[in-house]
Amino acid sequence: MQKKVEDMAQSRPEGLTNLGTRHFSHFLAFRLNALCAKLFSEGYSHSPKRLETQGMELEDPQAPSALTESGGTKTQFSSNTNMLFLRSFLAAIPLVGFSTAALTYKGADWSSVPVEEAAGISYKNTAGTTQPFETILKASGANTVRQRIWVNPSDGNYNLDYNIKLAKRAKAAGLNIYLDLHYADSWADPGKQPTPSAWASQGIDDLANTIYDYTLDIANTFASNGIDVALMSIGNEITAGLLWPLGKIANSDGAYNTARLLHSAAWGIKDSNWGTKPLIMIHLDNGWNWDTQKWWYDLILSQGPLVASDYDVQGVSYYPFYNSAATLSSLKSSITNMKATYGKQVQVVETDWPTYCPNPEYAFPSDISSIPFSPEGQTTFMKNLASTISAAGGNGIFYWEPAWIDNANLGSSCGYNLMVDDTGTAMSSLAVFGSI
Repeated sequence: MQKKVEDMAQSRPEGLTNLGTRHFSHFLAFRLNALCAKLFSEGYSHSPKRLETQGMELEDPQAPSALTESGGTKTQFSSNTNMLFLRSFLAAIPLVGFSTAALTYKGADWSSVPVEEAAGISYKNTAGTTQPFETILKASGANTVRQRIWVNPSDGNYNLDYNIKLAKRAKAAGLNIYLDLHYADSWADPGKQPTPSAWASQGIDDLANTIYDYTLDIANTFASNGIDVALMSIGNEITAGLLWPLGKIANSDGAYNTARLLHSAAWGIKDSNWGTKPLIMIHLDNGWNWDTQKWWYDLILSQGPLVASDYDVQGVSYYPFYNSAATLSSLKSSITNMKATYGKQVQVVETDWPTYCPNPEYAFPSDISSIPFSPEGQTTFMKNLASTISAAGGNGIFYWEPAWIDNANLGSSCGYNLMVDDTGTAMSSLAVFGSI
């Protein structure tokens, strides 16, 4: 796999891959408006039909070929003073992308790093120096790490003790911590939300008490270890509910049970011993699909048990390789609508971009399909995504498992989605967190 990644990087055309066209056009319009204001202040009332400056032509086909002075005398725009001003003004505009405000939370899910280390992987920065992965992440500009917690996994990986040890490393490196509670012994995602085996025989009353007690225990264990947590997700991609079958939305009473379980989980955090409580997140998939987000929140909030004050953040997954409709434009519209409708913080808490994808199962969305499959493409994608999130009012972005070498496709039809190569050496794209 490393050779394939290197071959693709070597064949990449040189030059810029993304000039930030949308941001440039907005900025150019702003600067030209300022220029027009200056010209008006000098007595002119119309814009030129054609401006030529250092190879750049700007046309307004409906404008007259001359400027009209306030006194009624027409003066051609070839005035040396104004043309020199315009030339120097436009020449000063840099042809680069313009980023929006920096995001509050930016980082990666690093849940599998200890598993890789136990298998013999030593992580290295881009210079080839062996370092703990948390050190590499911090130096790359990340400020938060995401960790998934399973209830009783068969091999112990991702359980509470595993996560306490991992979180201590993150804290020592100066990173914030975001806990993702799956409420399952293994994977919980849109296609499956299995109830932990020890809870499987419980009815909804007992299950609501159990999820409260379990969440409270997680919180208090972190608190007793002196570990503060910034964000805490009560469930992972729970668009179809959680703790199936009782909490499966498609089942009878499933929507009500989902609302009740989430309310209980939220209060397990609120009643904890933490002096400063983490922000409570609800996490759904397909963040680009506003209809799905609205359907879910309107349905679950209408049930009664879950109220708006129970949670603080709406987290979404955004994967570009599962649906051609998952455009950045759709994501921006969805986040904008979520902010306007529910008034919560919104974050993209799972995303990836491949460096190798010869046979994608689905067509890539139109507004990102030109981004190359390479480390440079990962950087471009993450910058464009971060800009989209920020412009829509969101405040967080997390790359999913960039260092999980034993699972390089990360569940997709693309062959390699990591930000490290198969020796554990960081690719250039990992540094993107310092610029978003």
